[in-house]
Amino acid sequence: MDSLPIALFLESTYPDPPVPLTSELGREIETKARGVLGKAIYSSVMPREIRILSPRSQEYFRRTREASLGHRLEDLLDGDKEDQVWDGVGEVLGAVGDLIRTHNADGPFVLGARPSYTDFFIAGSLQSTRVVDEGVFQRITKYPGYREVYEACLPYMEKKN
Repeated sequence: MDSLPIALFLESTYPDPPVPLTSELGREIETKARGVLGKAIYSSVMPREIRILSPRSQEYFRRTREASLGHRLEDLLDGDKEDQVWDGVGEVLGAVGDLIRTHNADGPFVLGARPSYTDFFIAGSLQSTRVVDEGVFQRITKYPGYREVYEACLPYMEKKN
């Protein structure tokens, strides 16, 4: 992803107000969240993503994803496969949520009172998930920390251009 290079450019071009782009806590959260959420999102969001695409994009998306998977997209949701994935990541999601809340006494963001790159990483990931499927968004945000950061970042997401 190009998120960090874009953030670095924006921070150098528009330094006020400053947004911390790196922290040890932030890196730990991002690494663990990518590892655990990547698996869950792969199994829950990808097969539903086709619903929000145009017909032409749906065809391409289905063809390329199913070729790499070796099976239909819908097979990821068959039976209790999806629930098994979520059951397997729940403990780590909770642990990452605890990390997210490390400085919650100082404010709603990962580092306390002001947002950081990590907050926008979390909120952006959750917003992308929410656009595809509200149920998956709710599954993630039931863990403490995630919804709090998402809601604290909502004012920054109001402008959608």
